[in-house]
Amino acid sequence: MVETRVMSSLDSFRVTRALVLRVLPLAAAALLALGVAAACGGDGPADAEPEPLKIGLLMSFSGPSSDRSAWRERGFLLAIKHVNDAGGVFGLDVETARGDTGTDSETAVAEARRLVEAEGVHAIVGPSSSANSLPVAEQVTGPAGVVNISPSASSPQLTNADDDGFFFRIVLADTAQGPVLARVTRERGFDNVGVMYQDDAYGRGLAESFAAAWTGRVSLAAVERGQDSYLAALAETAEDGAQALLIIASGPDAETMVRESLESGLYDSFTFGDAARSPNLVRNIGGDRLGGMYGTAGVSAPGSESSAAWERAFLDEHGELPAFAYVKETYDAVIAIALAAEAAGVTDGAATRDRLRAVASAPGEVALAGPEGVAEALRIVRDGGDVDYEGAAATLDWDANGDLVHGHVGVWRYTADERIEDVEAVPIDFGSPQ
Repeated sequence: MVETRVMSSLDSFRVTRALVLRVLPLAAAALLALGVAAACGGDGPADAEPEPLKIGLLMSFSGPSSDRSAWRERGFLLAIKHVNDAGGVFGLDVETARGDTGTDSETAVAEARRLVEAEGVHAIVGPSSSANSLPVAEQVTGPAGVVNISPSASSPQLTNADDDGFFFRIVLADTAQGPVLARVTRERGFDNVGVMYQDDAYGRGLAESFAAAWTGRVSLAAVERGQDSYLAALAETAEDGAQALLIIASGPDAETMVRESLESGLYDSFTFGDAARSPNLVRNIGGDRLGGMYGTAGVSAPGSESSAAWERAFLDEHGELPAFAYVKETYDAVIAIALAAEAAGVTDGAATRDRLRAVASAPGEVALAGPEGVAEALRIVRDGGDVDYEGAAATLDWDANGDLVHGHVGVWRYTADERIEDVEAVPIDFGSPQ
């Protein structure tokens, strides 16, 4: 039998009084916590237990660019070491996860999604290529509200990516590199060139920027990556009497283009975009064939104290400086994320995004790369001060689109003894951050 009990007026009063007595202290405590959080300037409750900041590295570790990705990973891990040796973020060691983009954008998107949804990263450094960065920013990190900084994706298409403001990069857009590459090619004495470029966001962007600045004759050919032979396209670019070949491609593709050009007699003079800057290329082809051939790539500011401090730290850790470009940029991406999260006081992506520009631009106390500089930058932020982190690779002055407004395009050349020699750093200034 079910027993039904009717609550008396006295019983009802006692229950109501008990509930009020229990709820009032909790409400007061919540209001007090919110007040303290507001006074401290944090983005969350002051008594909330912080979780470790977790940063993912997303690069091609299994494809033809695996060697350059391995060097960039060294820069990534050195930054993590410097942050954690300085007390980490929120007093906790920064954690890491690793994703492999392989050789195609579908894999890159899937790996980015795994890093966000399964690994629980709060930010991603990478991908390296524009072809992978664009879909990752628009399909994964932007919709998920996860900060995403590429060290090397340079396509102008990324400026207007639909990423909700979460994508940044530590390399100038190719609207800067193209004119320098055109100037370097002209200075080699050429006024008629062929251009082979990989048919993706990176290749198209740099080829278009070069062509817009080029004043001579040009024959362009877009090619898919990973082909066994590019001989037909090479012959097409040479039909109009081209004197030299500009190669805008990376890894084995660039090597195949050079080798087939030499073996067929179509070309024996070359200039190169940044993706073809590789010690493997000159070693495999030979300094006797490529010595004196020029190219362009992003480069640190000449005489930069921050760059010099970073190089000392990298030498201490690895005994040699990087053989590939964009290692410093990978380091800077980690440091900027760590400083922005520390300033935000939470791992929330939007809060970190909204502080990235503040921790890496004036006004603020200038801090440099390297263990001492990073420790000082974190101290300033923890003490509630403003910091201006001067990157090892560049001053991280970002505009509203996450593009750098200041930087340098480097001119380099292969040498007869199979080295890469830096020749010049061309300053670029797109104006003030907006």
